[in-house]
Amino acid sequence: MQQDGDGERINIAIDGPAGAGKSTVARKVAEQLGYVYIDTGAMYRAVTYSSQQAGIKPREAGKLADHVTHLDIKLQAGDNGQTVFLNGENVTEQIRSRDVTLSVSHYAANEAVRQFLGAAQRRLAEEKGVVMDGRDIGSHVLPNAELKVFLTASVEERALRRYKELAGKQPVTLEQLAEEISQRDQLDEQREISPLVRAEDAILLDSTAMSIEEVAQAIVKLSRTKLAGAK
Repeated sequence: MQQDGDGERINIAIDGPAGAGKSTVARKVAEQLGYVYIDTGAMYRAVTYSSQQAGIKPREAGKLADHVTHLDIKLQAGDNGQTVFLNGENVTEQIRSRDVTLSVSHYAANEAVRQFLGAAQRRLAEEKGVVMDGRDIGSHVLPNAELKVFLTASVEERALRRYKELAGKQPVTLEQLAEEISQRDQLDEQREISPLVRAEDAILLDSTAMSIEEVAQAIVKLSRTKLAGAK
């Protein structure tokens, strides 16, 4: 993929609640612009999975703070999406388990975890040309990102998307998913450390009635407008 433009690059922050399609959209935007996609959600999932394997609960702040300092999380792009390595082990499938999904917001609320991963994410964005998605990218991790998008969708639509994604893989009802997504929204919005919030300069994009391709195209258009205005 050729890099978009004539060498000028910006950082793009995509925030929003669970199930809004951030990861899929961010990956497509990065592909179209020739940028690097950074899945911060996968990083938090890796911490959650590792902590669960070590028997560390979210409330055990001291143990959790020590544990994350021993973690080496790497994201590797490939033809079939992103591969996640935790201390050299491929944990791409494990971190998408239902157990991790239901717990990740609790572990992500830990200050030491957010500081550790936030610092790592900022290092990855130092050379520009990254598309990063999460809950607090535009508001906290990359407050100087040239383009910030807050991507959302109705709880019902987000639950339906997740239900289709899990079809035949995990026994869960649409109603269960809607309730879990609503609870996760509440946890993300109410945590003390870097809560889910729309940055003041973020562009609101409601994807409820949009396809993934339409959302990606809208963000690519915004990024090119931003680049043109900077020249």
